[in-house]
Amino acid sequence: MVERYVLPAQVDTEREFEPQHRWWKFTSNFNVSFPQYVPVIRAHDGASEGVMMRWGLVPPEAEGVPHADERPDFNFDLLGRTPDSRDPWLASQRCIVPVGGFYVWQLTEQRYRQPYFVGLLDRTVFGLAGFWTRSESKEDDVIESFTIITVPANELVAKICGAGSRMPGILLRKDYDTWLRSTPAHARGALHAYPEKRMIAYQVSPRVNSAKYNDPSLIQPLLQG
Repeated sequence: MVERYVLPAQVDTEREFEPQHRWWKFTSNFNVSFPQYVPVIRAHDGASEGVMMRWGLVPPEAEGVPHADERPDFNFDLLGRTPDSRDPWLASQRCIVPVGGFYVWQLTEQRYRQPYFVGLLDRTVFGLAGFWTRSESKEDDVIESFTIITVPANELVAKICGAGSRMPGILLRKDYDTWLRSTPAHARGALHAYPEKRMIAYQVSPRVNSAKYNDPSLIQPLLQG
């Protein structure tokens, strides 16, 4: 499950993804939680564009009203097989979520959820795979929303979260264009657990557990002892 992530600064995000059209404005955030409006990259009329969307999928049939049991992520194995994913998946409504890292939790023997920051060794900004949809309310208000796709966890994340856990689908740079513009069959090939040898994870402050905290100290390693 993807509950929280780190949003890079706009200038760093644009340097990494180079969207051709930029309809967004945002600042860095060290504790993004859902549901809120955040930046994503998608393809539109043959060009890539950066837009703001709601994190938390609102299907068209929901008429602009979020489901009571909404989730921040979506299981890779169910893509195109559920009512809320079938149409956007077949219509190639895929997006990339820019992040600087994300948080996972380990349940300790004392039943305490210890947060960890997870990032990449060679990249301070990277993209998570997602898909988006559009819903219109009875008052003609339009909500464009997205969800983050998860895949089976690699060994690094599984050691923290436990057997059978999942992690967000991290895209390789070479797969950005494939994910946004190719057919569903080719895009599916870009989804896999990122190599753990290219990742880093460490304990961070439990302040992360509260969305009211948002500062760089949240991603600093927790001092032991």
